Amino acid sequence: MNRQLSFIASAFVIVAGIVPLVRADNSSTVSDKPRIITTTDLGADPDDEQSLVRLLVSANEFEMEGLIVATGCWKKSQADTKMLDKIVDAYGECVDNLRVHAEGYPSLEYLRSISVMGQTGYGMSDVGEGKDSPGSDMIIASVDKDDPRPVWVGCWGGANNVAQAIWKVRATRTQAELESFLSKMRVFDILGQDDAGAWIAKNFPDLFYIRATGVYGWQPSDENLDNHIQNHGPLGAVYPDRKWATEGDTPAFMHVYPNGLNDPDKVDQGGWGGRFSTTKIAGIRSMKPVTNEGDFDPYLMYGNTSEGSKAIKRWSDAYDNDFAARMDWTITSQRSDANHHPIAVLNGDRTRRVLDISATPGGTVDLNADGSSDPDNDALTYAWSFYEEPSSYDGEVKIQGDSDLSASVAIPSAAAGKTLHIILEVHDDGEPRLYAYRRVIIQVEAAK
Repeated sequence: MNRQLSFIASAFVIVAGIVPLVRADNSSTVSDKPRIITTTDLGADPDDEQSLVRLLVSANEFEMEGLIVATGCWKKSQADTKMLDKIVDAYGECVDNLRVHAEGYPSLEYLRSISVMGQTGYGMSDVGEGKDSPGSDMIIASVDKDDPRPVWVGCWGGANNVAQAIWKVRATRTQAELESFLSKMRVFDILGQDDAGAWIAKNFPDLFYIRATGVYGWQPSDENLDNHIQNHGPLGAVYPDRKWATEGDTPAFMHVYPNGLNDPDKVDQGGWGGRFSTTKIAGIRSMKPVTNEGDFDPYLMYGNTSEGSKAIKRWSDAYDNDFAARMDWTITSQRSDANHHPIAVLNGDRTRRVLDISATPGGTVDLNADGSSDPDNDALTYAWSFYEEPSSYDGEVKIQGDSDLSASVAIPSAAAGKTLHIILEVHDDGEPRLYAYRRVIIQVEAAK
């Protein structure tokens, strides 16, 4: 079957090949995995191919519901899915090995079923009556599922697949139905690469829309990629050398990567995909070839905080080693030949959720990582730190036992009515060293 049309045949089996999560008590539950759709302007720059390799070796962490070939200001037309198919097929050569090392990797057949063409033309010129595509239909079908989790659409090129989906829903449903649809969608736009993003933000101001511009400066070195990525089997072979910047699109899925570090809906918390202002910003412009966004002023989007890519770079050891370890998984069917991630437990909680705790000014909060473990029985190292940037309190915070299994946070009297974000970082001593995180937000009561 032509993969451009495969969505029609697969719309009703879109969750096939995904292994559901199970609670610690072994009871079945709705998966906690983030639901993602990726739209990519493959062929515009090698960085899309690079980001796809990292995404696919991380595929067990997500429920991937669409891989859509898209256009953008550097690639204004698309004709087929051949570049996407090549990378997906390389994944197919590795998936059996990957499944030795972690549960939840989708089958090759499933990924082929969600690899489709999106809008073949550029920007808003390819949005409107009669412009539906397998990609825009896939977005609608995904958001329409009876699933309480939002759908994160990563726009690695232009955003006109999202625009066409929204246009169709607005044209065919009631206002209430449109609002319900939009409430389940999240858009993570890399740099803005057509005029559709501005059109969306202008006409649907309540839509959760991030435009990330701080996407350069966090990337691994060329030497790192040579040594740990590109020489690793079929997926390493389809990870090209950079032409400009490396993996500029990766923050779109790193933001929702479920590593215990952040809640993606709380954009100011900060994680592997960056940190963003909680107040939408007017006029975040697209890349230079997009010249007509002023026609949509004012439009509002969530944008990067002043830290820019430094908010990503602070976690570089963890995400570089995560990628390297996963590439190791692709080339060995022996579990003992590779390293695997530790599990961080915070105050008895074994999930990856951010925890909230209340405290009184001048008091203490006791935290512990008891129960944390490593599947390879590696030794674990613990680090507790105050993450100042997302905290509303900006003074000094003392943590007793900041490298121990248990720690005690001294709550400053001046922190009354403020929040303190505390990060637990656990890493093993394997090769490469792998990390797990937990975050607790301490809400300090107001002074009485």
